[in-house]
Amino acid sequence: MFTLTTRLLALVAATSGLAAPVQNGNSNSPVSNLAGFQNAKLSHSAGGNAVCIIGNVPVSVTTQTNEKILLSNPANQSSVTNLFVEYVQANSTLQTMANGGQTTVSGTYNINAKLCYPLNWDSKKSSKTVQFLIHGIGFDKSYWDLASGYSYIDAAALAGYPTFSYDRLGTGASDHPDPIQVVQSSLQVDIAHNLIQSLRSGGFAGQSFSRVVAVGHSFGSIQSVGITVKYPKDVDAVILTGFSTNTNAIPLTFVGFNPAIANQNKPATFGNLPNGYLVTDTSISNQLAFLRAPNFDPKLFTLDDNTKQTFTIGEVFTLGNPVAPATAFTGPVDVVNGENDFIFCQSDCNLPTDQSVLVLDILYPAASKGSQTVIIPGTGHAINVHYKAPAAYQQMLNFVRSNGF
Repeated sequence: MFTLTTRLLALVAATSGLAAPVQNGNSNSPVSNLAGFQNAKLSHSAGGNAVCIIGNVPVSVTTQTNEKILLSNPANQSSVTNLFVEYVQANSTLQTMANGGQTTVSGTYNINAKLCYPLNWDSKKSSKTVQFLIHGIGFDKSYWDLASGYSYIDAAALAGYPTFSYDRLGTGASDHPDPIQVVQSSLQVDIAHNLIQSLRSGGFAGQSFSRVVAVGHSFGSIQSVGITVKYPKDVDAVILTGFSTNTNAIPLTFVGFNPAIANQNKPATFGNLPNGYLVTDTSISNQLAFLRAPNFDPKLFTLDDNTKQTFTIGEVFTLGNPVAPATAFTGPVDVVNGENDFIFCQSDCNLPTDQSVLVLDILYPAASKGSQTVIIPGTGHAINVHYKAPAAYQQMLNFVRSNGF
């Protein structure tokens, strides 16, 4: 029988340029079920290799390890600038003085998510490994699907893997709650945990995944580390991109960002947000932190700057809190860095020694022998924007395959 759901799916498919998903009792179509998503729509990945369900996912979450930050929303841009001057000054005590101790935060937040399947994926026969993608500061989930040839979602789909990406709380189409007391790194880790549990239990599109590979970039890698520390059974493997244990350039990064109040910098996009939501000030700020000239696509650089996303004062003051040795995590780890990553290597990931290898040595003492590291030549922090992004994708997917996922 042709149901209302079928008609709605057909309408969505028609308006998105997709063939209508089959809706019957014998269907193995991955997009024949939109359960778990609100206001769902269908789309293709940038290169057309994946079909995706996009919609809001309500996440009810409680964390007991947010910080009570003893700061209020800044009154104006001068206050923001002075805050970061104090944050990076020699022998600064601002972060310690602003820490009012741990506090519990609870809420239900809409997270905008995208579940993508390879075009020929079959719910009964295909891989039940999903790659769980977490973007970094300055981006939203589109980081993983920028354009044809610069889409990890496309590359994963060609290799046979579904992917789940989402706008972190406080970015993109997800909710933007209090930017100081709520949107912090600890809560972000617990949101990721809840989403992973839903993927394993069949909470999205009626599909349950038996294996999850966390893939992070930058702040998303910090959260991936946090997952393996706090919830070591959540994921079977982890890929950390744009991340090391070298934090020497973090203060330089914030200086380079020249953090600007989002509602003043881009009022048409962020005009309704409180002053604790910030963005990088200019395209110069973005290039300094994220890119290595001339090894990136100028069109993607322009796209990146035009679509830059917010970060919060709460995230800045809790940035590294999730990072600790993941002594209980025994799965394989892949560390992928651009050779000229500014943020985590001060532009040379080979000095004073290979910074990718150090991540394994310091944070993952129990990781399996299938672990790998790589440094991508001539590439900056935002690997996906650089010409060598496909080489990074190939290494990442080879890592997943070689470990039997």
